[in-house]
Amino acid sequence: MTHRQAAALMVLVTLLWSMAGVVTRHLDTARSFEVTFWRSAFNALALIVILTWMRGPALWRGLVQSGWMLWISGLCWAVMFTAFMVAITLTSVANVLLTMALGPIITALFSRFLLGYPLPLRTWLAIFVAAGGIVSMFWAQAAAGVSLLGSLVAFAVPLAGAVNWIVLQQVGKAGPAAQDMLPAVLIGALLSAALTLPLAWPLQASNHDLQWLALLGVAQLAIPCLLAVRLSRELPAPEISLLTLLEVVFGVTWVWLWAGEAPSLSVMLGGGLVLAALVANEVLAMRQSH
Repeated sequence: MTHRQAAALMVLVTLLWSMAGVVTRHLDTARSFEVTFWRSAFNALALIVILTWMRGPALWRGLVQSGWMLWISGLCWAVMFTAFMVAITLTSVANVLLTMALGPIITALFSRFLLGYPLPLRTWLAIFVAAGGIVSMFWAQAAAGVSLLGSLVAFAVPLAGAVNWIVLQQVGKAGPAAQDMLPAVLIGALLSAALTLPLAWPLQASNHDLQWLALLGVAQLAIPCLLAVRLSRELPAPEISLLTLLEVVFGVTWVWLWAGEAPSLSVMLGGGLVLAALVANEVLAMRQSH
């Protein structure tokens, strides 16, 4: 595919990802771990259908014979699927998305200390500015008596995402002979559903909730996550990191317009610092690469 097509698809991915917050705010009875279970379960069902259609019986043989890199990636997906939805039930969508926006910075740090990749000065500056924005945001919330539990749970998402990105990069170095990493998304969905089912029992979701959660499992997770793994072969890392920040903009806008959940001033100011640092870093990286 062309670069323009790949970039357009990545924007679509972020648009689909951003639906979770506003949909969750319109659920009737499903809460916390039950929301996570149903979304992951519908995600797993959709992935089984899609990947079986794409890979045939080779999908299941590949899972049995797969190496440890695939299972580490699957575990990372499971953490991201689970922590994201639990966090959204504990705090505002803006808090969760802005905490998740730290993903590119954490990935850069992991690449530096785990893989030995040098970091340019612009990235170190972005790390300090983004960290300052997050600290100021959390400090203001703590001073106002707002629980930070949701934000702390959300922090697991960029941590797991950073590990996952490093694994995908290492696997991708093998070129055409690289291991197929699409089944890792299925592993993550199955693990997330299995781990949250005991915590979600007894299930109380209404038919209304199940319809919305099925939409999340298929359109907000299965399809965009498979696309994201595929697009990681087409777009450079800085460009993907920059485009994924659109999820923050989209997600906060949707809950503001259709759920009446306006972000607080401290969140907007601290989050603004984070986004400004990330955008500046990624734009400079893209310019230097051309």
